Amino acid sequence: MSIFDLIFNKITYDIGIDLGTSAIKVALKGKGIVYNEPSVVAIKNRTKQILAVGLEARQMIGRTPSGIIAVRPLRDGVISDFDSTEAMLRYFINKVNHEYSQSIKIPRPRVVIGIPSSITEVECKAVIDAATSAGARKVFIIEEPMAAAIGSDLPIEDASGSMVIDIGGGTTDIAIISLGGIVIDNTMKIAGDEMDQEIVNYARHKYNILIGEKMAEDIKIAIGSAYTLKKEQDMNMRGRDLISGLPKNVKITSIEIREALHKVLNRISDSAREAIEKSPPELLSDLVERGVTIAGGGALLAGIDKYFQEKLHLPIQIAEDPVNAVARGTEKLLESIQLLEKVQLSIEDLI
Repeated sequence: MSIFDLIFNKITYDIGIDLGTSAIKVALKGKGIVYNEPSVVAIKNRTKQILAVGLEARQMIGRTPSGIIAVRPLRDGVISDFDSTEAMLRYFINKVNHEYSQSIKIPRPRVVIGIPSSITEVECKAVIDAATSAGARKVFIIEEPMAAAIGSDLPIEDASGSMVIDIGGGTTDIAIISLGGIVIDNTMKIAGDEMDQEIVNYARHKYNILIGEKMAEDIKIAIGSAYTLKKEQDMNMRGRDLISGLPKNVKITSIEIREALHKVLNRISDSAREAIEKSPPELLSDLVERGVTIAGGGALLAGIDKYFQEKLHLPIQIAEDPVNAVARGTEKLLESIQLLEKVQLSIEDLI
């Protein structure tokens, strides 16, 4: 470690960030996850002035006047709006400094950011540039399945195979890891957002009712499932009748939502099967013994472990605190700079 880094360690914080499509999670070295807020930014249309970030901005979705828009700066795990992403990162870096400073600290941290493993050179550079512009003095990029594996306490440095399926909002990262590197990567831009959209489509086609993304997500969280439930559930679905244009309330069941999610889940399981088929026999034998770890928000879908066990014929376990697995992994890497330097992703790796 250089003298420069030793000095900065005394006057700034190190931060780990899970830069997700639907949520941004911020971990502070030695303190764990300190923020978990939606990846949403509210801006003025004409001046591009930032009005709100995170929870406050999410509450504005669908409720803003014509001069204000609430945007999600990331789509499918990559930056779609650079300025909004920079503003969001700056907001959280400054918020950490303001709320957790017990002495004189300056907002120039080292930042570890988890991103999808399918990211391109241009997209990777955009993430680094956004974090640097937001105030980071040094940016480390780590692939999300690697961070999820570390956050789930998998032995990634061993000469044996570990498999992770990280189902986020914009991407599902599927990886088989051994000796500190990703041996097989089968990332796809199909995840939680597509599940929500399938629920929207189901409501439109079956009930002629238009519901919003937030309503679809609430339904998925409340009664969504990947496998038959012991006791099926139902809830009220509120939206606009496409025929009359008036508000409409319909009771929908967990059986119907499972039917709506079937297409997305099948595509994820097919991609996981492809990754397994590509793996060397030695690693495959490890997976038969060790199984597959499910992380990300999608891991909370009821019965998803039974679903994948039936589809992949391997033992399945849900990561401890799956939603925060990537963020926890970034924090652990901040505690072990040697491991961080070993597993970080450089732009040269993408060329």
